[in-house]
Order: sequence, then C-alpha cells, then structure tokens
Amino acid sequence: MRTQRRMIVRALLGAMAGASIAAAAGPAWSQAKEVRVAMIAPMSGPWARQGELMKKGADMAIEDINRAGGIKSMGGARMRLLVVDAGDNAEKAKNAAQRLVAQETDVVGATGAWLSTFTLAVTEVTERAELPLLTLSYSDVITGRGFKYVFQTSPTGGAQAQGALPALLDMAKAATGQPLKTVGIVMDNTAAPVSFVKPMREGGFQKLNLALVVDEIFTPPLADATSVVQKVRNTRPDVLLLLPTSVPDDKLILEKLSEMGFGRGRLPVVSNGAHIGAPEMLRLVGKELMEGVMTIVANWGAKGQEKIIAEFKQRSGEPWMTQDSISTYGDMWIFKDALEKAGVADRKKVAEAIRGMDTTTGPAHFFPGGRLKFDENGRRVGAALLIVQWQNGEPMVVYPPASAMAKPVWSKQ
Repeated sequence: MRTQRRMIVRALLGAMAGASIAAAAGPAWSQAKEVRVAMIAPMSGPWARQGELMKKGADMAIEDINRAGGIKSMGGARMRLLVVDAGDNAEKAKNAAQRLVAQETDVVGATGAWLSTFTLAVTEVTERAELPLLTLSYSDVITGRGFKYVFQTSPTGGAQAQGALPALLDMAKAATGQPLKTVGIVMDNTAAPVSFVKPMREGGFQKLNLALVVDEIFTPPLADATSVVQKVRNTRPDVLLLLPTSVPDDKLILEKLSEMGFGRGRLPVVSNGAHIGAPEMLRLVGKELMEGVMTIVANWGAKGQEKIIAEFKQRSGEPWMTQDSISTYGDMWIFKDALEKAGVADRKKVAEAIRGMDTTTGPAHFFPGGRLKFDENGRRVGAALLIVQWQNGEPMVVYPPASAMAKPVWSKQ
C-alpha cells in the first residue's frame, strides 16, 4: 500500500514539474506559426491596377521575409498576406474594412487603401479597432484627425505641393532661362488632389508670382475632355498641373491635349501620384504622348535601389518598380521589424513598436528621405518627394539629384 502511495505521489510531482516547465516555456509554445497582415486596396474597378501593383510589392516582401527565417522573435513565424478588395468607391472600401476587423480578428496590421478618399473611410474603421494601418495615400486629413493607429509613409499632399513648386520653377528656369509666370490646373475632386492644390491656392502661387489661369475640377470618371482642354488652349499656361487619379481620365485628357495642338514637347505637363507612371500608360496612351510628362510622387524605384528594382522586374514581370510596389514592399518590412520588437502577434504592441521606430537602416531604405520615424500624428519625419519623368518610354526619377536616374527635360512651347 505504501509503495502504491509513493508511486502516486511521484506521478503527481512529475506531472506538476511538467506543468511548471510548460508554463515557464508558455510563450514559446503559444507563439503563432503564422502572422497575418492585411492589404486593403482596390482590386476591382478603375483603380484595380494600382491594387495589383501594391499586391506584387507585398507578395515579394513577404516571400523575402519568410525565406530569411520569418519573425525570429516569434520562433520563425511566417508572415501571410490577406488581400481585401476596397472596390471602386469609399463606401465599399469602408464596408470591406468593417468586414476585415469583424471577421479577421487575428490580423495584426494592414496597409492601404491607395486612393486617399478610400483611406479616409477605411481608417475610421481601423482606428476604432486599434488596428495599425500604414498608408502611402497623400491627403493631409488622413493624419490630421488625432488618430493613433494610422501611419503615413508618404509626405502629405500639402508638403508635396510646398516642395514641388520651387523644384519645378528651378527646373524650368534652368531649361528655358525664363521664370514660370502662369499655371493651369485640371483635376478631379478626390481627396489627394484636393489636398495637393490647397496650399497652392491659399498663397502658394502668389508667393512665387504665379498666376492661375485655368482651374478645372471634375468628378471622375470624365466623359469628355473637350471643354476642359479647350480652356487650356485658350489660356496657354506655362505649365499644366494635370491631377486626375485614374488612368482612363489621364488618357482622355492627354489625347485631347495632343489633338488640340499640345503634343510632344509643346506644353510641360506635371501630374501628382503614381498612376501616371503605371506601365499600362505606355500601352494605353503611347510613348509619343507620354514623353516628357512628369509626376510628383512620394516614392519610386530610384538611384541606390537598383538591386531591388532588378529583382522586382524579374520576379513580377513588370517593366519597372512604381511607388505602389516599392512602398508596399517597405510596409511589409516595417511590420516585420515591429513584430520582431513586439515578440507577439498583438496589434496594440505592433502599433507601439511602430510608434517607437527611429532608424535609417532596414525598411528605411525603401522610402525617400532615408529615415523611418513617425511623429505624434503618424506622419513620417523627413518624408521627401520625388519627381519622375517619362523619357524614351520609361518613367525615370529626375529629382532630387541624389535619387535621379536621369536628367530632367523641360518642354518648350
């Protein structure tokens, strides 16, 4: 009987010791083998191509991260991308975000939603869910609402406008020997272009002695560009700010400009945003019409990134690396670093890790300005703009000189 009791006591002690060991090793045992991040982007509708380019960048980054050992602080947990279609309007984007936070509770972060109007709607939802969201969208309002879980990697539209005008003036003066005197605007009424032109209209043009001679605003999609371009022809501005947000509208306006006598080299055209440099512009609009067109962007494949550009082209089949791809590639590495610091798949801890970042290495390499730090509003400190120009059938970075892959060419009327 005593022998039997001793055996029972030993068994109980052994079980307790095993439980203690398991408890002590709890975090390692409980670590997720997979960590999911989401991408909310338009995968259907007129902006679907931009969503596709974002996904290609995200897929490549996650493949690289997992190949290098995953999240090491979480026992090598692999990252996995969940793609959520934002659709073709802000209401659909908001509904998609609501489904995401309600149904995918293990997602630790998200990137999106490309169009600023969509991002404004999506972040209302993700903020309430305390889901950290990284965005390349431009609108100043996105990070002007006191939100704590939204991080804007791009310079805001206002900051881009303030930086772009002096750069364009310098480029024009160097090319023509004459200062710009007049400017025209053709834009849609979505959030990003509205944010971009706001500081220009509110004293920016006046400060630089520029007269606004054409100011046309439309609701996308544009059915006919005739009346809009007719006003450009009547006033003949020294430079035209062409600010739609979809490729079909860009195509329609550029074709009409050519038809009315503003073909290659006849009018400096400057856009804002990555869509104007999308590869299909070459096929849809043609090399001749695109030649010389410039765009102000928050990111692009630039000098110093030749290796990642070459890898992206080989693996994706794309002819170059746009803002959509390289920014989203960088976003995945931001989440990777945040997860390494957090050590657990917890969205609040991931957000805390992003807020505490201040680095010029790692993911900072994929963003102009070379520093990854966010201020109290979620705006990236030191975020710099790039100017890209179509030259010989390819959009090349031409400004600033440190990032330039080619020298700028200024069209002369």
